[in-house]
Amino acid sequence: MRHVFEYAAVRVVPRVERGEFVNAGVLLYCQSLDFLGSGIHLDEARLLALDPSVDVAGVRAGLAAYETVCDGRDGSASSAPPAGQRFRWLTAPRSTIVQPGPVHAGLTADPRAELAHLMDVLVR
Repeated sequence: MRHVFEYAAVRVVPRVERGEFVNAGVLLYCQSLDFLGSGIHLDEARLLALDPSVDVAGVRAGLAAYETVCDGRDGSASSAPPAGQRFRWLTAPRSTIVQPGPVHAGLTADPRAELAHLMDVLVR
């Protein structure tokens, strides 16, 4: 059985005024399976090619925050918002260096495998 899922790439935009970015992760949400997952992979060489002065440690911290919220580790386990609420918060537009791309939808039988596929296609 295939399920509807939504996903967004996580982008690093070192110089917002230029609009150039490097995909550094994927967020994937499947409501019917109550699945919210993330994959993060920063290609530092590609990022530094866009802006040699970028704060790589700061970017890594921003990416780690996406993983923390996605996993529900930003508070106590009992107080973590539902997966859908966390996905909506993570995919809300931002004007920071680490930001979500647009949300897209698809169908999948296996959200974990879909997340791995999207990481290969969009990030690596």
